[in-house]
Amino acid sequence: MSEVIHDAIVIGSGPAGYTAAVYLARARLDVALFSGQEIGGQLMYTTDIENFPGFPEGVNGPLLMTNMRQQAEKFGATMIDKLVDAVGREGTTFWVEAGGERHQAKALLIATGAKSRMLGLPGEDELLGRGVSTCAVCDAAFYRDRVAFVVGGGDAAIEDALALSRFTDQVTLIHRREELRASKIMQERILNNPKIKILWNSAVTALKSENGALAEITIKNLQTEHEDRVKADGLFYAIGHVPATKFLGEFVALNKEGYVITRLGLEKSSVDQAQAALQENERVAYPTMTSVEGVFAAGDNVDFVYRQAVTAAGFGTMAALDLERWLERQ
Repeated sequence: MSEVIHDAIVIGSGPAGYTAAVYLARARLDVALFSGQEIGGQLMYTTDIENFPGFPEGVNGPLLMTNMRQQAEKFGATMIDKLVDAVGREGTTFWVEAGGERHQAKALLIATGAKSRMLGLPGEDELLGRGVSTCAVCDAAFYRDRVAFVVGGGDAAIEDALALSRFTDQVTLIHRREELRASKIMQERILNNPKIKILWNSAVTALKSENGALAEITIKNLQTEHEDRVKADGLFYAIGHVPATKFLGEFVALNKEGYVITRLGLEKSSVDQAQAALQENERVAYPTMTSVEGVFAAGDNVDFVYRQAVTAAGFGTMAALDLERWLERQ
């Protein structure tokens, strides 16, 4: 175990983690950030980001994340490019285990994000940001008057299809079943939208690219087994997300989907043990603290509603300020 005890360890290198590291390091705290396997998070797969404030011409995803990392390093944050395998507490000190080594800290900040569920098709990863997307709200404007498909049947899928229909009248929703899982009001909106077509009992089975971008998809009718190859400029996945929290085990309270529960949302939580551990004044003082005193969380491993780069960065700011105040009172 490392003899150095950091003031804070940040786990995760997306917008939430890097922003938290900027704030903590700028506050003259000794901060170590564990970046994980996917350094920079999901934005490393995004080519152009047009809705992050301060970039009127848009910004390249990997460039934005590189700049965030450099900004945190400028203020003194230590970057450790390893995947955290486990976390725990020994007395009043927390530890994280990565690459066979243990590192210690007075406080932890979990910002590991969430990963979109994928179909697992050949070539899928290579086409992320080049026709395949997991965020229509982010990318819809790039598909003006183009052919776009959305995979899914819940509220998120319908929201994606509606977002795309503001830019093109060539939107098709592909759903494996013969009825939608979405709420009634969302179903009414899509069924009454003349720009959106629905393919029932269908699934995407193959992708084809040209010049490094998506050009065609194969759609299979699950009842007849018939397959069609059709032109596709964009394919949007809306089949759920998986928060990167498995390594936490039972260390902090998670909801049934695996998202970290913070004090900000415990009133709506069914985790009785976590709820009972909190006092009203603590909830107000540290809304981003988890069920474990001294452990904070931010970003898409908490937020299953907005999932935007800018909200994750703001969430990281909140958690960093909470952590700093908590350390001052110890």
